Amino acid sequence: MNNKLETISNLFEGSEIRSVWDAEKEEYFFSVVDVVGALTGSKEPRKYWSVLKVRLKKEGSELTTKCSQLKMLAPDGKYRIRDVMITQDIFRLIESIPSPKAEPFKLWLARLGSERIDEVFDPEIAIKRGIEYYRKHGYSDRWIEARLKGILDRNKLTDVWKDNGIKENYEYAILTNEIYKTWSGMKANEYKEYKNIRKESLRDNMTDVEIALTDLGEIATRELAKKYKPQGLERNKEIAKAGGGVAKTARKDLEEKLGETIVSSKNNLNYEYLDNNKLLKGSVESRDN
Repeated sequence: MNNKLETISNLFEGSEIRSVWDAEKEEYFFSVVDVVGALTGSKEPRKYWSVLKVRLKKEGSELTTKCSQLKMLAPDGKYRIRDVMITQDIFRLIESIPSPKAEPFKLWLARLGSERIDEVFDPEIAIKRGIEYYRKHGYSDRWIEARLKGILDRNKLTDVWKDNGIKENYEYAILTNEIYKTWSGMKANEYKEYKNIRKESLRDNMTDVEIALTDLGEIATRELAKKYKPQGLERNKEIAKAGGGVAKTARKDLEEKLGETIVSSKNNLNYEYLDNNKLLKGSVESRDN
């Protein structure tokens, strides 16, 4: 286990960027003062941030309104309220800081944006990037092939849901949870917590049996929805539960023959979350200024 979690903190080598995980929102919140200090080298990063906030407000920037506040650990061991931002807004903050130390980050962001634009013109680039990512993390080509097929099957299901009047993201989440809850006994976020993962993909951390049952539930839901054409969220929830029930039946049958549960708490991470999902084993504890 290398204990290295790939978040925005990894961009600031040698600097300690405190972060807090919000399980409900599934977002990391990063200390603004820590980021400002790392980018500017200021001995008074809180003062620098106060001045920067005034400037941004005068310029009409909405960035300061994106700022939240959370308690973070200070050098004396006490928790104090600090300004925090999610990853997307931290990137916007980096763009707003006129410091030579911020230039490498700005260039990195520009290159990242350019790569994503290239992928718009040639989607194969994005597919290759995903494949290389999975290979780098030890997934076999056979697993990757099955994963890509699963994505296509999932898209076929969401297309059917669209035809049946499902439009909002939260509705897709509700229907997905209905499938998961029926066959596994857990909603997607509960399943992720059971496996001790956060923003990571649930499917990427499933066993092959768990993936097969998830696929079965979604495929069954798709076929039932195509046949009965339910309209609206409530009717589609009934169909999603029926589809999940098909996978539940298969699960029960297999577990009876195996004599054990097939729902696993194992994940494929090479790091471990500890201390109420706030710290990583082996990580450097961040300090206040």
